[in-house]
Amino acid sequence: MRSARLELALQSGALVLPAAGDILVLRPRAGDDLSALPQDRVVVKTGFKPDHDYFAAQGYRMQSTAPAAPVPAQTSPVALAIVCVPRAKAEARALLAEAMAADLIVVDGQKTDGVETLLKDCKALGLQVGEALSKAHGKLALITPAPALAAWTAQPSVVAGDFKTLPAVFSADGPDRGSELLVAALPVKLGNRVADLGAGWGYLSRAILSRDGVKELDLVEAEADALTCAQLNIPDPRARFHWADATSFKPARFWDAVVMNPPFHTAREADANLGMGFIKAAQRGLSPSGSLYMVANRHLPYDKLLVTLFKQVEEIGGDKSFRVVRASYPIRTR
Repeated sequence: MRSARLELALQSGALVLPAAGDILVLRPRAGDDLSALPQDRVVVKTGFKPDHDYFAAQGYRMQSTAPAAPVPAQTSPVALAIVCVPRAKAEARALLAEAMAADLIVVDGQKTDGVETLLKDCKALGLQVGEALSKAHGKLALITPAPALAAWTAQPSVVAGDFKTLPAVFSADGPDRGSELLVAALPVKLGNRVADLGAGWGYLSRAILSRDGVKELDLVEAEADALTCAQLNIPDPRARFHWADATSFKPARFWDAVVMNPPFHTAREADANLGMGFIKAAQRGLSPSGSLYMVANRHLPYDKLLVTLFKQVEEIGGDKSFRVVRASYPIRTR
């Protein structure tokens, strides 16, 4: 869908690529086709690890805000920035502020992700916005950068006492109900080695580290901004931070326990397979006597998988919408 709008803009002359300079593409998603652009000039910047890996595998130069992520040498100034509009309004605005240093900005996104509202907000901010091209249920428009965009620079929030969050992270305005229920159901003792899969900004991790016996905690998180927040929120030497896709993460040693509130959305669509991938990763990483503690919406179809992968599965908490499950003794297949 994004490629159709880029191709239309280039073919119609609505977008003329600068003769020189880098083309910075902010937050494209895995599967986006950027082949209409000259690859040797494109720099892809995203903090979401699966998206990062997708474009890196295609040979694009990459940038990320992830802790310890390599930063490629800038070969030329940014002549054009393409903002791939995300669902979160605050994140979309922050991306535009980040693109302000470019000579020209292209805003592209689906109508369902709020691209029309974002373009109206740009006009209200006093920016020069070109005529939007509509195609494939989305819009693309050119924007002339201006200092006014600095007002949209991402600002950290402080929630639930002293946790710091950023606009791009899940549940940026406070812990979600499922995580609160999971914390309430955790036992007093968890074991020596524990993992928080999809750790976000560290709400569950702090609760884990308050339990008896925890000596090491792996925080595995795919969103770079969330992991950066977690590093600020969890200043504990027992914590190890991993910018990684939890569904494919492999620990150096088996865990005694895994705690998680797995996501179940891919873009706007509910995708139970994502949560199932988390469950499988937990089962692979647990010791033979280990336990998984997870919370999930009651309507999600995880039961069959859980009883296939664990010898003992029981509900230990929850409410009308969520349930907290303990799944123990992973079943190993030969």
